[in-house]
Amino acid sequence: MVVFIVGGHGQIALRLERLLADRGDTARGLIRKPEQAGDLEELGADPVVADVEQGDDLTPLVAGADAVVFAAGAGPGSGAERKRTVDFGAAVKLIEAAKANGVRRYLIVSSIGAHDPEAGGEQMRPYLEAKAAADAAVRESGLDFTIVRPGRLTDDPGTGLIEASASMGGSGPIPRDDVAAVLLACLDHANTVGKTFELFTGDTPIDEAIAAL
Repeated sequence: MVVFIVGGHGQIALRLERLLADRGDTARGLIRKPEQAGDLEELGADPVVADVEQGDDLTPLVAGADAVVFAAGAGPGSGAERKRTVDFGAAVKLIEAAKANGVRRYLIVSSIGAHDPEAGGEQMRPYLEAKAAADAAVRESGLDFTIVRPGRLTDDPGTGLIEASASMGGSGPIPRDDVAAVLLACLDHANTVGKTFELFTGDTPIDEAIAAL
């Protein structure tokens, strides 16, 4: 499997790239800075340098992929405009590139609270609005999508035990290790196509929880 990942140097993406490479798949990670390439190569991933914010076309870069993953984000401290450009705009550009290449499978890392941005408070609202808009674009794309909405991200070691809920409005932490493992499981489980779910640390093994969605 060839998987193209936008946000390829992000903390979740790096973990996913390692998981893909370890099992013999090809992870193609999109990065903005050439100096980040070595980090991906150490994991066994193929770095691709482009800047979606500056208008670089993703279409030729997605060619040959079997699936795409949107794991990018403007990050803390960025303004509302950049959140709109990255968290929403880049996700739409990936939809367009996937369609142009006939790539059906599209996974997006969203966020809890994206179902109701108005409830997120003034500081979080621009971020949640951008995530909600990206999720809506993915749902309306006609692609075989999965929308994963993790809870509070931590750098704790993954446990492999999660709660995956199609009901919105939950809260709780989830290690980035487990988010990456869940994305990998979604690529392997066809039942996740068309699904939106929240993700937290729980009591159920990842494969079992994903298969039950």
